[in-house]
Amino acid sequence: MSSEINYCECAKRTMIIGGGVCCEMLLNEIFNAQKSPYTEDKYSATFNPVCIIDNDPKKIGTEIMGVKVVGREDEIVKYAKEFEIEQLILAIPSLTSDERKAVIDICNETKLPLKIVPFIGTLILDDSATLLGQVHDIKVEELLGRDPIKFDNKDIRNFISGKVCMVTGGGGSIGSELVRQIAKYGPKKIIIVDIYENNAYEIQQELVMEYGEKLDLVTLIASVRDYYRMNQIFERYKPEIVFHAAAHKHVPLMEVSPMEAIKNNVIGTFNVATLAQYHDVKKFVMISTDKAVNPTNAMGASKRCCEMIVQYLSQQHEGRTEFVTTRFGNVLGSNGSVIPLFKKQIEQGKPVTVTHEDIIRYFMTIPEAVSLVMEAAAIAHGGEIFVLDMGKPVKIVTLAENLIRMYGKVPYKDVPIVFTGLRPGEKIKEELLMDEEGLKKTSNKLIFIGKQIDIDEEHFASRLKKLRDASQLNDEEVAITALHEMVPTFITPEEFNKMQAEKNAVTK
Repeated sequence: MSSEINYCECAKRTMIIGGGVCCEMLLNEIFNAQKSPYTEDKYSATFNPVCIIDNDPKKIGTEIMGVKVVGREDEIVKYAKEFEIEQLILAIPSLTSDERKAVIDICNETKLPLKIVPFIGTLILDDSATLLGQVHDIKVEELLGRDPIKFDNKDIRNFISGKVCMVTGGGGSIGSELVRQIAKYGPKKIIIVDIYENNAYEIQQELVMEYGEKLDLVTLIASVRDYYRMNQIFERYKPEIVFHAAAHKHVPLMEVSPMEAIKNNVIGTFNVATLAQYHDVKKFVMISTDKAVNPTNAMGASKRCCEMIVQYLSQQHEGRTEFVTTRFGNVLGSNGSVIPLFKKQIEQGKPVTVTHEDIIRYFMTIPEAVSLVMEAAAIAHGGEIFVLDMGKPVKIVTLAENLIRMYGKVPYKDVPIVFTGLRPGEKIKEELLMDEEGLKKTSNKLIFIGKQIDIDEEHFASRLKKLRDASQLNDEEVAITALHEMVPTFITPEEFNKMQAEKNAVTK
C-alpha cells in the first residue's frame, strides 16, 4: 500500500515502534492523508512510515499495510541507521512507565526526535479525535520511571462541590493548578489571593475564558503577612475551605534573605491559620515540602515551622477547623524548577548547569501534586500530615542527560554539563520523612499519613513570639537562633551532606 503514496517533501522517514492495533490506526491515518490531494491534515503528511519494530518474532519479516516489520526493540539503533530514519514514533500505549522508559532509553541512543502515543488510559478514541493528533513529543514526566498517579475524583467532588474555597498564593505554580482543579468540581465560589498581580491576573483571565459567568470567581491582591487585610477577606467572603499555598520557596534566594522566608512563610501561615480557626473555616490545608524534613536552610526550616504551627493549632481543639498538611517533593515545570532552566540553557546553546553529580530529588507533576492536596484534604479528619509515595528519587544529572537527548543532542559532546557546586543551604539528597515519623496507610495506596510529633504548646508559643518579634525588627541573628530553637532538626548543609556521605560509604 505504501508504494502507491506520493509523499510530500516535508515527510520524514519514520520508524514506528510497536506493530499492534495502534500502529495500524496510525498507518491508516497517515496513508489516508497522503493519498488525498485535498487533505488539510498537514500534520499527517509529515510522516513517511519506512519500517516497524516489534518484539513478537511471528511479526518480524511480515508487513503491516505495506510497511515491513524489520526487528526487535533492541535493534532500533541498527535499523534507524540502515533505513536512514529521521524520526521515531513509540506506538505502544499499553506499556507500563518502567517499560516505556526502557524503550525511550534505547531510542535516545539514535539521537533522533521521538514522538509518543499517550498512555492507554489517557487516549481519546472517539470519532472526533485522531490518533496522530494525540501523538506528542516526549515529555520530561515520562522519564520519571513511574506511572502517573490517579486519585479518587468522587471524594474530591463531594469535598469541593457547593463550598466557598480560598487559595492563597493562587497565582503561583501550585496555587493556580489548585484553582483550575477546584473549578472543575462545582464550588460555590473561588477566592484567589496573591500578592503578585501579574500571576493573579493570568489565572483569572484563564478561568474567565474557560467558564465565563458559570464560575463565581473573586481575585484579590493581598499579602498573607498583612493580618488585618486577611481578616477583612475572611470576614467578607467567609471561606469554608482554605488551601494555603502562599510561600517563598527558592532555597538559595532565601538563604540570602532569610527574614523574608520567616515573614512570608512563618508569620503568613500563622496569620492565615489562626484567622481560619477564628472564622470557623471547615478545613485548612497547608502545602509543605520535603525540604521541611531535617532542614538545612532557612526556607526548609521556615516550612517545618509552618507544619508545626498547623499541628499546634490542631492540638488545641479550639473551634471546628480541621487542620491538615500535605508534603511532597519537587514539581516538574514549576517556577524555580530545574527543568525550565535546563530547557532554556539547551535552547540557547549554553552548557547545562548541575550543582553536584550525586544530587538526587523526588519529582512529581504539578497536576499530581495538586491532586494529592485535593484528595488528602478530602479524606482528612484534622491533625494529619500527608506524604505521597513519589517512587524512586531521580538523579539530577541523569535528568539533564535525558533532557539533552530529547532535543536530539548528545550530552557532554553537543551540550556540555557543568557542575557548579552545591548552592547555599542545598542538600545532596532530600527526604520525605523525619526519623520520628512512621507511615500509616490510607485508602489511596500512594498516600500515607506521617505520625506527627507532639508539640510542647507552652514552649512553642513563646519561641514563636520570639521569632515574630525578631522578624518585625529585622533582627536576623535573633530570628535565625529562634528558628533553630523551634526546629531542632535544623542543621547546616555541610553537616547533613557529611552524614549522607558517611552513610553511603557504609552501604558501599
